[in-house]
This record gives sequence, C-alpha cells and structure tokens, in this order.
Amino acid sequence: MLKSKIALLMLAAASFITPAHAEYPDRPVSFVVPFPPGDLEDVLTRMIAEDFEKKYGVAAAVVNKPSEGGPFPGAAEVASAPADGYTIGSFVVDIPVVGPEVGVPGLNPDPFEPLGIFLTYPFVVATSIESPYSNMAELAEYSKTQPQLLGHFGAFLLPTQATFAAAKVLGFEWGGEASAAALDCNSIASGDFDVINTTIQQLLPCLDKVKILATITDEPIAVVPEAPTLKSIAPELNISLWNGLFVHKDTPKDVREKIIASAKETMSSERALELAKKTGAIVYWADADAATARIKSDVEAIGRVSKLLGQ
Repeated sequence: MLKSKIALLMLAAASFITPAHAEYPDRPVSFVVPFPPGDLEDVLTRMIAEDFEKKYGVAAAVVNKPSEGGPFPGAAEVASAPADGYTIGSFVVDIPVVGPEVGVPGLNPDPFEPLGIFLTYPFVVATSIESPYSNMAELAEYSKTQPQLLGHFGAFLLPTQATFAAAKVLGFEWGGEASAAALDCNSIASGDFDVINTTIQQLLPCLDKVKILATITDEPIAVVPEAPTLKSIAPELNISLWNGLFVHKDTPKDVREKIIASAKETMSSERALELAKKTGAIVYWADADAATARIKSDVEAIGRVSKLLGQ
C-alpha cells in the first residue's frame, strides 16, 4: 500500500516538471540573404555565419533567397519562421523602411526588429575626368544648357532615388536616365553615360580617370576621402543604402545577445576590415538602438525624397 502511494506521488510530481530547453544555439542556424550570392552583404554575412559557427559550435550558413519581387519575398519567409533565432535576416534598408508599404503578406505591420547595422554600400555619383564640371553645383549649372544622361542600377534603389531628388534640390533636370547591369570604368569611357550612380568598387581600377561628384553615404569613403557626401550638399537627402541583421520581434533577448556578440566581433575582424579596404565598403557595427533610430530617420528622408519626386 505504501509503495503504491509513493508511486502515485512520484507520478504526480513528474507531471509538474517542465522539460528543460537546450541552450541556444543547439542546432543549425540560417542567415537569409534575399539577394544572389557575391555582393558585399552576402560576403560579410558569410563571414558572420562562419564566426558564429566557430563561436557556438553549431552549423551556420547563408541561404540566398533572390526573387523577381526584390528582397521582400525572402524577408517574408524569415517573418514566417519561428521567432527562435534559428532564422536570421540579413536585410537592406528597404525591408524595414519600404517593406511595410509594399503589400507583401507578412511584412505589414513590420514583424522585425534590428540587431544591428554592419554595412553601408559605397555608392557614388561619378563622371569622367574630362567632364567640364567637378562637383554637383557645377553639374547643375552645366545641365541647364547641356542636360546629362544618368546611368544607375535601378530607379527603385534608394541611391538612385536620392540622385533624382538631388537634381530637384539643385534645380536641374537629367537629360535622360537608364538602368544598366554594369556601371564601371567602361560605362564612362565609352560615353554610354555622362554621369553614373554606382559603387566605388566598380571604379577602383580607374580612379585617376573619374571625378567623384558626391558619395551617397553617411560618412566619406576612405578611398576618396575628399569627395563630399550628398547630405553635405543637400541635408534633406541624408540617406544611404545599408544592410543589417534582423530577427522577429518575439525573439528572446538572450538569443539576440548571442547573435549580436558574434556579429560584432566579425565586423571588427581583420578580414572584414580588409574587405572594406579593398572595396571601399563602410564596415562597422551600429547597435540595435542606433539601427532603430536610423530606420526612423530613413523613413522621414524617404518621405522627403518622394515629395520632391512627386510620388
């Protein structure tokens, strides 16, 4: 009889015991990049994944999710994954700033919170060394009688939008504009475009043959430190194309802290700094609070750009 009572008590006690959860991470982690492999955000995210794997002893890999719908479908997949830190988004500014407005299911309201920003793409406005203008003000004046043709990577990109808006602020019109898959030294040398909106890495082989009229970055670019930022010319155009890490808003704090700790170490590593040196990319770590403030600022800046462009 006593044995039966003890057995019943042990069974009752066992029913109140909650299984312990394994400490994060205890299985593979995916970093989702909603673009094809090879560009700066992909390379740096792969560095983050490699260091995460070494630090925590679990497999970590980049999963590329390019789409005809841009980065938004890939981001929506991250939004639909469990909020447990095993699916992390590596997103451009468009995801938190434009995503909630584009009508993609799962992105409105914004399901994400930033862990930090780690990259600013080194976009520049450039022209030939032989052009009769050397800065944006001179371009504006020259364009009043000789409208210039602008080349860019796509009208939807924020650096392109900022370049369109700069013309409005400075009081001139582009003679024409067109997108191109490649915008490099040949694009200017061939005369295909008078001015191009591209990244400085595309122009590194011919820096002595071009003029950088402005950088579309928060800070000057190290390889062309004398080039002014667009925001120094037109403060209302304080916008740039950046990339950061994001997780679902319901992701636990301790999980976020582990991801952040590893990514922050990666951004200060020699190989990340070497990539910055070789490409002109601006590599750093801005924490979650700074990233949140930046997103708010970018939303306001995009509103100003849209107003200037009559959108």
